[in-house]
Amino acid sequence: MLAIGSDHAGFGLKQAVMAHLKERGIEFKDYGTYTEESCDYPDFAEAVSQAIIGGEADRGILICGTGIGISIAANRHREIRAAVCGDCFSAEATRQHNDANVLAMGARVVGEGLALKIVDTFLDTPFSNGTNHVRRISKMS
Repeated sequence: MLAIGSDHAGFGLKQAVMAHLKERGIEFKDYGTYTEESCDYPDFAEAVSQAIIGGEADRGILICGTGIGISIAANRHREIRAAVCGDCFSAEATRQHNDANVLAMGARVVGEGLALKIVDTFLDTPFSNGTNHVRRISKMS
């Protein structure tokens, strides 16, 4: 299962991503926010991170204005490897090389069309499981 969350700035893009996930038949749970009312992105980064850490979800998607703040909040946890991606190459590389388990995006940075392509790339790209990559990831944990 996939965990998804956003703050108020990412709410609209999150709605589009969730519709896209439904079309693809991908199971997900929305951890908020549920309105465009101003709120704090660390709360939703925490909820998605805890879902992954607790085994409720395998991966997550977080969206705020830039993707930066919400990724920093998620990366406070050793078990989380959140990557801000604004292009498909980065989404592919972070899955292959870093085994990133959270995709962070900025709703004020990427448009809906590109965001959906980034989501697809992130979800469809496996970890390469190469020796060098495993060694490097273990140094971060």
